Amino acid sequence: MRRCKAVECGMVIGRMIDSDMAAEYRRGEFLVSTDPARLDLDVVHGFLTNCYWAKGIPREIVARSIENALCFGIYAGNGKQVGFARVISDFATISYVGDVFVLETHRGRGLGKWLMECILRHPTLQNLRRWILTTRDAHGLYSQVGFTPVKSPERFMERHQPDVYSTLQEKP
Repeated sequence: MRRCKAVECGMVIGRMIDSDMAAEYRRGEFLVSTDPARLDLDVVHGFLTNCYWAKGIPREIVARSIENALCFGIYAGNGKQVGFARVISDFATISYVGDVFVLETHRGRGLGKWLMECILRHPTLQNLRRWILTTRDAHGLYSQVGFTPVKSPERFMERHQPDVYSTLQEKP
């Protein structure tokens, strides 16, 4: 399969002739990539199954969530994955950003902010009317890239099942 490349603003866009566009962004030794083949499911699942928002999530659900989203991985110079984010979108009007993390060993280097900047610059995510996300403790990070508290919270509704993964594991 041939690969076309264009370099622009520190971003390399590689479009596979026979498939979807993948984007890569470099900063120093680090790389952000949307190439699904680079993702390390062990790293992503290992983090998510222990975090507050997806505690106990089964590996197969993480795999399915990755298959059905535009995913961004952060990779160190040695190729190891050190961060992740998922975007769920119709690529025309709205995007939801979820499962954003940087491994503890790599925090404090601005990688979370850079990851969000890469997401917001991705070519297929331009000119959307609304971006949404939820967070318990990273408001400072997201405000740096333009996110604000919901202006009309009375218009938003949710169906939240925080214990869904524990009930899945209990079934025979």
